[in-house]
Amino acid sequence: MSMNPFEALGLPARPDLPDEEVRAAWRQIAAATHPDRADGGDLARYTAASAAYAELRTPWGRSEAHADLVEQAGLVSDGEPVTMPLPAVPAAGAPVGSSPRHPLAAVREFPARIRRGRPRRLLIRAAIAAVLSLAVLQLIPGQAAAPADITGLITWFVLTGRRDLAPPPER
Repeated sequence: MSMNPFEALGLPARPDLPDEEVRAAWRQIAAATHPDRADGGDLARYTAASAAYAELRTPWGRSEAHADLVEQAGLVSDGEPVTMPLPAVPAAGAPVGSSPRHPLAAVREFPARIRRGRPRRLLIRAAIAAVLSLAVLQLIPGQAAAPADITGLITWFVLTGRRDLAPPPER
């Protein structure tokens, strides 16, 4: 039977432990048992804690370790292990309880973002992309590379032109 990583770090066997709690437990054990300490430390405990931290440092790792413990303990119901889901975490930057944006909201906001951004620089970029696209069509008409070159110019315009738009309005 393999070791219990939660026990090695002195933590409760729960998959919903915060990252900070796991890291703090690891740092405390590492500081007390590191082999470079003047008293020689405790290599066996340090190694066990290092392995446990490597396993538990991510939420996914904690949930997997917890599921393994449940399976080892034989806690099953109707042939399936009894596990609990992780709590729902809101998406980064999204306020809790906010409604999703309408798909066309970005299209409606686009003219205002151009006006509040740097419209002259955006116009210069568009002109450069258009002139180079026309030059490609004049220099290599009917070649297979022409559509690829024009697609590259359009991609360049879209990716670099975003810097000249104002940021989207806050919800």
